[in-house]
Amino acid sequence: MTKTLLAALFITLLSGAAGAHDEPAPAVSGSAMTATLVRIRDAAVVSDYAYRQTAMLSDEVGPRLTGSKGAAEAVKRVAAELRALGLEVKLEPVKVPHWVRGEETAALVDWNNRAEGLSHKLAITALGGSVATPKKGIRAEVVPVRDFAELTALGRENISGKIVLFTAAFDEQMAAAGRAGDAYGGAVAYRGLGASKAAALGAVAAINRSAGPIGNHQPHTGALRYADGVAKVPAAAIAAEDSLLIERLAAKGKVTMQLLLTPQTLPDTDSFNVVADLKGRELPDEIVLVSGHLDSWDLGTGAQDDATGVAAAMHVAATLKTLGLTPRRTIRVVAWMNEENGLKGGTSYAELHTGDIAKHIAALEMDYGSGHPTGFAANVTPATLPLLKPIGEVLSGIGAGIVDFRLTGVGADIGPLNKLGVPGFAPLTDGRDYFTIHHTAADTLDKVNPRFLAENAAVLSVLAYALAEGEPLPRLPVTP
Repeated sequence: MTKTLLAALFITLLSGAAGAHDEPAPAVSGSAMTATLVRIRDAAVVSDYAYRQTAMLSDEVGPRLTGSKGAAEAVKRVAAELRALGLEVKLEPVKVPHWVRGEETAALVDWNNRAEGLSHKLAITALGGSVATPKKGIRAEVVPVRDFAELTALGRENISGKIVLFTAAFDEQMAAAGRAGDAYGGAVAYRGLGASKAAALGAVAAINRSAGPIGNHQPHTGALRYADGVAKVPAAAIAAEDSLLIERLAAKGKVTMQLLLTPQTLPDTDSFNVVADLKGRELPDEIVLVSGHLDSWDLGTGAQDDATGVAAAMHVAATLKTLGLTPRRTIRVVAWMNEENGLKGGTSYAELHTGDIAKHIAALEMDYGSGHPTGFAANVTPATLPLLKPIGEVLSGIGAGIVDFRLTGVGADIGPLNKLGVPGFAPLTDGRDYFTIHHTAADTLDKVNPRFLAENAAVLSVLAYALAEGEPLPRLPVTP
């Protein structure tokens, strides 16, 4: 890669207030562009803007599951705040699922050597999209299985009429080694697919050990996916401690559970993606998108997942406004709706913008909590990596200089854009503690470190501005 190509990333106009110009933009030295990026980084990292917006969403609005009053209120508040910053704001309609939780209780009511009258109350939560149990609940034997292979090996004769418990554990050693996302991926498959796999063998309900580290007796919710052509059975997650209890008791004999879940799936409802543009001074029809998702689960207040992501995306615009910088291209802030239980916001946006997808230069998303960032993940072509190195060098000043090449997507909501060829980016954050509170009642503002959140906002701000100033990056291959 030539020095000329490297320098192409740093094309900008730095004269005056970066407004209208009569002549084409001249290339300036890398040091001039670097100085601007350092200004952005330093301004972003000392601001509490993202923390204040996170507090507004988590404390003042609260849970924001799609279809809820909280989700509707969040749309109004974020749109109003972005208008107050001076951005051009529009609400793009999205039809979203409307599922409500209802009552959820579970207890072990019989096991080997149980003292008379004794029961074990379980920490349980329904999975998003689950159907309800009968009104009187389900009383059935619990069969623990380690994985899908063991489920299949047991067969219908051992599963029919019973409650299946998937005991796969979140790999805490893997998470401690900096691969928390991989640890989550290893456990979450049983939440997503377990109910249908169990129902196919005649199970009356499915439960999974929570997809997160053991600790604090917290069940982790999340969405499930019912397979076509298979009976829908109630599905829930239990705290890791309760899963281990059942395993121990089942090793000694039959264990019986009483389970009651009363969720409802109501008709789909109308909601919105919040789309706000900081218009570019030279190429306003070309877009660098920076985003987080506005909806959250309903157990906690969605502070880390994903009020911090929305707030950090908003922070990008606030930082550039504070510094009086207008990017060459438009920086578009998007607060997605329905990432958690449908991904309707991301897919709807990609469908709506099919005609101008070539004008989307890059898409950034923050949805992995706000731990200290060590750099950014880049779903790009290998040839793009040298172009990103100077950005990493600027971010190394806050300990965030790693450029992590990814062959796959780096964010759920921007995934549909990546499949259409748009390069994708996300902060590379320390997620070792994230899954302890992920999708639980413990996801509240007190878990957010204001300094780390500002550092993530700085990563997004520097990256978005640099991409908005430079020449277009190579496109990703278009995939089905």
